[in-house]
Amino acid sequence: MKTIRRLIYREVLASVVFVAAGFLALFFFFDFVDELPNVGKGVTPYRLTQALLYVTLMVPSHLYELLPIAVLIGTIFVMARLAQSSEYTILRTSGLGPGRALRTLMLLGLGFTVLTFAVGDYVAPAADRAAQLLRARYEGRISIGQTGAWLKERQAGLTYNVNVGALAPDGSMQAVRIFEADDRGFLVTMLQAPRANFTRGGWILHEAERTSFRGDGAGVARTAVHELRWPSEISPEMVSVALLKPDRMATLDLFQYIRHLEQNGQTSQRYEIEFWRKVFYPLSCLVMVVLALPFAYLHFRSGGITSYVFGGVLIGISFFLLNNVFGYIGNLRAWWPWLTAASPGLLYSMLSLGAFSWLVLRR
Repeated sequence: MKTIRRLIYREVLASVVFVAAGFLALFFFFDFVDELPNVGKGVTPYRLTQALLYVTLMVPSHLYELLPIAVLIGTIFVMARLAQSSEYTILRTSGLGPGRALRTLMLLGLGFTVLTFAVGDYVAPAADRAAQLLRARYEGRISIGQTGAWLKERQAGLTYNVNVGALAPDGSMQAVRIFEADDRGFLVTMLQAPRANFTRGGWILHEAERTSFRGDGAGVARTAVHELRWPSEISPEMVSVALLKPDRMATLDLFQYIRHLEQNGQTSQRYEIEFWRKVFYPLSCLVMVVLALPFAYLHFRSGGITSYVFGGVLIGISFFLLNNVFGYIGNLRAWWPWLTAASPGLLYSMLSLGAFSWLVLRR
């Protein structure tokens, strides 16, 4: 059985690497074409080498997104080709029963699951952060929309609504505004600063302006402060989550941000769904190999393998479309986040196992 496993693993790995390399080359070309209009522009001129580096740093994120479908296409191609050449029939007569074949591919799928998790949780977030900082050097900042990122924090009965306009390339924050409200919801103080830095246990606001709203009718008082320390538990990772896409963040960063939102009475449905999608997404590699196994039990005519592989690709695309649709519907309908993230994988796993059982037992 070691020889059989070695044969299947070698063929599947070669096919998956080939498919993934093809997809990555295509996305690399498209990203590079999109970056060409920015060359020579910006606060600091954007050079061609920087564009190439930026596109290269986006490769891990694309690999994380494409790896499950590359596993599906590569495994379907190998299984269908073995069935077409009758090699799989010989393997079956050599002792590769349905259960053993399923366990063999599940073990391979588990390896791809670990690889997907490592790329998505460690390599892709670091590369994406470096890519955003590289782009910020010529744009001058990292921002989202026109109003920046909004965060909320409660301290000693007071509520602070924090607005960060952008992140500078050196990691500092730009255009910071902090609105302090009392327990009745009335605005008490507003802090404004063009720049702020993170420090242990708080922020340092540079050239800050404090505006106090007096409730006794005494009016408004403004005070300028060269440096003001504002105690806060909002970390750089939380600001990054608010400014960048949550699906590009590490699982632990998302979990900490969700806890921060819950502690401050904010809705976290969207981030909880993204968190559970980060947890379940690597497991889609297992779903992909289970989807590919029934193709080994089909009977192919000469030249008919292409249509089956194309059908498998469509199945994989429908899985990812359903995964995204469930995410949006779950957010709108306030479904349980873990169930929203796990439902597409469970549904397609049951369908593929049903097809596998029917092909083996009924045919």
